[in-house]
Amino acid sequence: MKFIGSLTLLSILTFFIACGQPSYQQGAALYDKHCAGCHMEEGQGLGALYPPLANSDWLKNDPMAAACAIRYGLEGEIVVNDTIYNQPMLAIIDLSEVQIVNIINYINQAWGNDYGTITVGEVKTALEECRKDG
Repeated sequence: MKFIGSLTLLSILTFFIACGQPSYQQGAALYDKHCAGCHMEEGQGLGALYPPLANSDWLKNDPMAAACAIRYGLEGEIVVNDTIYNQPMLAIIDLSEVQIVNIINYINQAWGNDYGTITVGEVKTALEECRKDG
């Protein structure tokens, strides 16, 4: 009987620990499908063509700009980690705000990044603003 009680307690404890640590599985799958082809599997970018997302000062300093780039694409020069990139990024218009949040939150926590998380409300507001500006 003591064993069953211990096993139950261990199961409950494991459940609560797992609930407190998001896995970003949907974001990882969406990243692999929509982003990894250019930004590479480990977020390291592709030479002078596509900027890195791992340890990216551009992403860290403005995650909402990433939301706008995902939804509406990106043209013109950007500077990432003191390197100029000028390769257009195509818009991914079929992603929902929730999917965009999942991708960004995955990137913000992957490959040693520790950039916090964003919310659907923040992305909706950002997408409205960048649509007006663009």
